[in-house]
Amino acid sequence: MIYLGSALMIFNIARYAGFIKKMRWIDNSPRIHRALYLPITLLIAFLAGYLAVAWFGKPDLIVASILLGGSIFVCIILMVLYFIVEKVMDSEEALLEARQANTAKSQFFADMSHDLRTPLNAIIGYTQLGLRKDTSAEAMHGYLEKIGSSGDHLLTLINDVLEMSRIETGHMELKPAETDLCDVLYSVRDMFAEQMRQKNVAFTVDGDAVQNSRVLCDANRLNRILLNLVSNAYKFTPEGGSVSVILKQTGRRNDLADYELTVADTGIGMSEEFAARIFEPFERERTSTVSGIQGTGLGMAITKAIVDSMDGCIDVQSKQGEGSRFTVLLTFPVLTGETDGCHCEEKPEEPEKRDYTGRRLLLAEDNEINREIACAILSDAGFAVDTAENGQVAVGMLEGSTPGTYDAVLMDIQMPVMDGFEASKAIRSLPDATLAAVPIIAMTANAFAEDVAAERAAGMDAHISKPLNQQDMFRTLDEILFG
Repeated sequence: MIYLGSALMIFNIARYAGFIKKMRWIDNSPRIHRALYLPITLLIAFLAGYLAVAWFGKPDLIVASILLGGSIFVCIILMVLYFIVEKVMDSEEALLEARQANTAKSQFFADMSHDLRTPLNAIIGYTQLGLRKDTSAEAMHGYLEKIGSSGDHLLTLINDVLEMSRIETGHMELKPAETDLCDVLYSVRDMFAEQMRQKNVAFTVDGDAVQNSRVLCDANRLNRILLNLVSNAYKFTPEGGSVSVILKQTGRRNDLADYELTVADTGIGMSEEFAARIFEPFERERTSTVSGIQGTGLGMAITKAIVDSMDGCIDVQSKQGEGSRFTVLLTFPVLTGETDGCHCEEKPEEPEKRDYTGRRLLLAEDNEINREIACAILSDAGFAVDTAENGQVAVGMLEGSTPGTYDAVLMDIQMPVMDGFEASKAIRSLPDATLAAVPIIAMTANAFAEDVAAERAAGMDAHISKPLNQQDMFRTLDEILFG
């Protein structure tokens, strides 16, 4: 028994030596050294005493039991110490990660303060220039174009921040639906073709190696992946460079097909260090080469989150001065039918504008400026527009009208007295079946998927997001009014 206690004490000494090494890694100060080496000196002395008793003494069962118990006690104390140190180290690592995250966020918000002020400064500045009495019509047109461009950029910044916030809180959900991958490619090609041409960047989109283009996926999220990647390639590729988008099918297993999406450019590229963390939120490379290029630094983090939610993977290869190549691997359920590849044809001509003369709309909007803007856009298109400052007034106007007076109701959501949800439910409950069935279109800044779902649950037929995009607005009106 005495030899068992001695062996256990040797184990304790070895374990404590490992403990000293770990503590020295945390704090290598002389004070810590002195505090740590005193216990191991005592343990060695205890071991010497154990061996002296074993070799030269005649310990009885009680003495041997006490010595063994001492070794066990020391072993337990060391186990507790190890546990405490591990917990402290975990806490230290978590604290360090939290500090790093806070530092990154602080830097991000500092960047965002600058990035938000840049388009705001342009909007305010050009507005002040446009208000001068000596401003010519030609100059005014130029100011308005720049105000519009700055407004679009500001909206992109805000959307990225809101999207990242939703991703971090776990509120991003996929909405799989029947999707034609060829249509997604057509959309990207048509969206960027003119911008690339004006910048003198060669732009190619190739989907010839897709055999099954009709799949089940969230088309909006897939489109967002493409838009983020192509937008980045466009921004960081100088004049005379090239950007290519290639989608190919790499295999099929029963009802599942594998796809590889590649977006490559000959732009400025990035450092190896930044490429390793490009998909982390709140990260932006800080070099003189990219300092003048606008963006939130969230696009790639959002892209990575979407790819992950689709159970895919994304990789980047890049070298400074030579360009970047992003590769996305995705798997989708295949729907019936096959294609011979996605041939990105020229965008079809826009259909002729409809004549809305004789059509009347009821606009429920509490904000006077929003009412004025919407009325101006709709009136210029030929609509007659009546307005209501809240949902209750809108319900009263519709209830007091003759069936057929209004072709549709444009309904804001957040309004005083009666909001858009309550107003829509009240309209659907009107005793006159014709009035109760009037199309209701939400026209609101609440633009997330759950907002649209809540609108449908309240009886609304469609959704138009603010700020108003005229093309989207009239497309929605056409679908409601003309089917």
